[in-house]
Amino acid sequence: MSEWWTYRAEDFLLFSPRVYWRMFELHNAALWPLHLLTLAAGLIVILLIARRPGSGARWLALILAILWIFVGWSFLWNRYATINWAAAYIAPAFAVEGVLLFIVSLRDGLAFDRRGPVGWTGYLILGFALAGQPLLAPLQGRGWTSSEVFGITPDPTAMATLGVLLLARGRLLPLLLPIPALWCLLSGMTLHTMGESQAWAPYAALVLAVAAWIWTIIRRGTEAIKENRT
Repeated sequence: MSEWWTYRAEDFLLFSPRVYWRMFELHNAALWPLHLLTLAAGLIVILLIARRPGSGARWLALILAILWIFVGWSFLWNRYATINWAAAYIAPAFAVEGVLLFIVSLRDGLAFDRRGPVGWTGYLILGFALAGQPLLAPLQGRGWTSSEVFGITPDPTAMATLGVLLLARGRLLPLLLPIPALWCLLSGMTLHTMGESQAWAPYAALVLAVAAWIWTIIRRGTEAIKENRT
C-alpha cells in the first residue's frame, strides 16, 4: 500500500474532465432558455448599481439571493453531487448565501457608492462574469453547450457577486464575502487539479477581490490616522 505522501491531488478526483464538462452540457440543455433570463437579470444588476440611490439595492440583493439558492439547488445538489459527493455539503452554503442576501434585501443593507480602483475592479469582475466567462468554453474548443452562465452555474454567479460586493458598502458586507470567495478558491483548485487552463478565471477574480479589499483596509487606516492627527 502506498504511503499517503505519495499521492497527488489528481488521485483524489472523483471524475474526469470529460465527465465534468459533460455535466455542464446536460445542465445547460435542461435549463435552456432560462439562460436568457439570468443574463437579463445580470444586466438589471448593473443598471441598479449605476442608479445608486433609491430602493435599487434591495432588488439587486433579492435577485442575487434567488440566483444563489437556485444554483445551489439545481446545479450543486441535483447535478454536481451525482459525480462529486462533496457537492452535497457545499450546496447548503449557497443556500446560506442566498438567505443572507435576502436579509440584506429586507434591510436595505447595501449602498453602491464605491469609486476609484476598488469600484473599477468590481465592475471588471462583474463584467467578466457576465460576458467573459461564457466565452471560455468555445475559446477552449469545447463548444457553447458547456458554457458557464451567470445564474445557471456557480463560477460566474460567485464571481459576479464578488464584483457586486466590491462596489457596495454596508454593515452586513463581511458576512456576504466569504462564501463566494471560498467557492472561487475551491473551483480554481478543482480546475487546476484537472489540468484545465480555465482555472485562472476564478483564481483571478479571487486575487483581484482580495487585493481590492486590502486596498480598502489600508486606505481606511490611512484616513483614520490623518483624522487622529488633525
